[in-house]
Amino acid sequence: MDCDKIGKLIRHLRREKSMTQRQLAQQLGVSDRAVSKWERGAGCPDVSLLTGLATALSVGVESLLAGDLTDQEARSTMKHAVYYVCPRCGNLLFATGAAAVTCCGRSLEPLMPVKAGEQEKLQVEELEGDWYLTSRHPMSKTHYISFVAFATGDSLVLQKLYPEWDLQVRIPRRGHGTLLWYCNQHGLFYQLL
Repeated sequence: MDCDKIGKLIRHLRREKSMTQRQLAQQLGVSDRAVSKWERGAGCPDVSLLTGLATALSVGVESLLAGDLTDQEARSTMKHAVYYVCPRCGNLLFATGAAAVTCCGRSLEPLMPVKAGEQEKLQVEELEGDWYLTSRHPMSKTHYISFVAFATGDSLVLQKLYPEWDLQVRIPRRGHGTLLWYCNQHGLFYQLL
């Protein structure tokens, strides 16, 4: 661990939140001298404090330990949103930055989008200024597409779908972006529009 880099990041994030060293120390249950020591690079926070410190500063523990913000945390956009689906209840969650997501008492791993092959791609037509999406994908009780999303840099349009309903979705056409959809058996796919 590079205490100097970690300290500089702590100072930067604390100031960004307009917090004093004393306010941060009170949140963590430590002295303001400890926070000062970290920020000067004279020592690193104890491992038991990392989760609380990361939460207080709105950053991931990994970034805190690295002493640097990842590109995603530095410039979160809807195009880089991360999707999660609970395997138990089917709940859909997403985040535009680092997140620890749980549902039904389980930690969820982010879905990794896979570029759609010709057979998986959704059919896309332009209709009255909108994108009209259809698919040959089976929509049965046990095998279906759960949601379709269209992400651009600053917006996300998400449409929830239901088993046994045909996939026919109309979303506003907003320039170029990424079309994503989630199959409950094969995972998250994407194609560029």
